[in-house]
Amino acid sequence: MERIEDFSDERHKAWCIHCGAVLNDTLTNRDHAPTKSLLNRPLPHHVPQVPVCASCNNGFSKDEAYLVCFFSCVLTGSTEPEAQVIAAASRLLESNPGLRARLDQARSTDAAGASVWVPETARLNRIIVKNARAHAFFELGEPLRDEPTDVVSVPLNAMSAELRHNFESVVWEVWPEVGSRLMTRLATGEGLVDGWIVVQPGIYRYAVLQDDGIVVRSVIRDHIAIETRWA
Repeated sequence: MERIEDFSDERHKAWCIHCGAVLNDTLTNRDHAPTKSLLNRPLPHHVPQVPVCASCNNGFSKDEAYLVCFFSCVLTGSTEPEAQVIAAASRLLESNPGLRARLDQARSTDAAGASVWVPETARLNRIIVKNARAHAFFELGEPLRDEPTDVVSVPLNAMSAELRHNFESVVWEVWPEVGSRLMTRLATGEGLVDGWIVVQPGIYRYAVLQDDGIVVRSVIRDHIAIETRWA
């Protein structure tokens, strides 16, 4: 997938999408979306990045580590560092026994003997929303500093057939602004696979829709489905 130029409204690019700070007045860096620890190395050259203030970007670090480790533990069914499918999670769990202990406490066993994981929802959602804001801004040029109206993350295989069909079906009821990256994708087909933007095949994909607001969907490792909605 090649990089696509963005010709959306330049006025929206002056502020940090997370806190609203004026970027010209503060130290900045680039926020990867998704969190790059979710991806395999080497990173694809087209991983979306948006400029944000350094304070916000650095402030997400601990919760990013938690999200990466939590999802990796759910995928593997274990907190053992050597068992992890996400390489960054293996390193984090090895070096941070406190984090591993918290994740051990998040796991229980149901009557059938299956593992049940209960996350620290606020920490998980903070990074889910961070990534969704960046996806929406990267594709639409639309800053979304308000809190979303809904954040949901579930295993794909826990969805009913109807819910999964609706989630996987990407249909644009309203087309995006001319000049935005998403409009270019829709016009050319560049970077789209069945409506999804694939950052790394089998590892991470996302979709941005305008349907009674803005909806950002993502799928991690073809297993975890996430939807963030701004009404």
